Amino acid sequence: MLFATVILLVGLVAIAQLVPASIFLNYQNRNNSSALVFAQRELDQMLDRPLTSTVFTNAEGQLCQLGDPAISNAAQGTNVVTYQNQATIDFNSTVDGYNFIYPENPAIPNGLQYDVRWAVILTKIGTTVYSKRFILGIRQQRGYGYFPPITLEAMVEK
Repeated sequence: MLFATVILLVGLVAIAQLVPASIFLNYQNRNNSSALVFAQRELDQMLDRPLTSTVFTNAEGQLCQLGDPAISNAAQGTNVVTYQNQATIDFNSTVDGYNFIYPENPAIPNGLQYDVRWAVILTKIGTTVYSKRFILGIRQQRGYGYFPPITLEAMVEK
């Protein structure tokens, strides 16, 4: 009877240690999902603009640059670096008009925030903008734990 009780106790302690880990993973997944949804919504707003647009005001009231048509085939805005053969946003640099801070809940002054940054690469045929490639990165600020940045990339053409 004592031996069975010890085995049962060891099993219960092992299971009890999994509860905090599962709570943390659930919190992390929630934050990653929130960041991804917001990044996708922001990218969709950029893609909906005409190729001739150079600036727009997003749904959050932020003024967002969409690239200078005089510059083509070069990344404009936040620096882009290559990591594991994928273009990603460099969060060590800031370019005005190509970044903003998005609070998850504006009613909570010191709550969770997301740092949103992007770059635009224009391609021209003659003097006409033919396509725009957007590279958008988002990372969590504040909160608990480390969450790697999320990068989304899309292109719109004539």
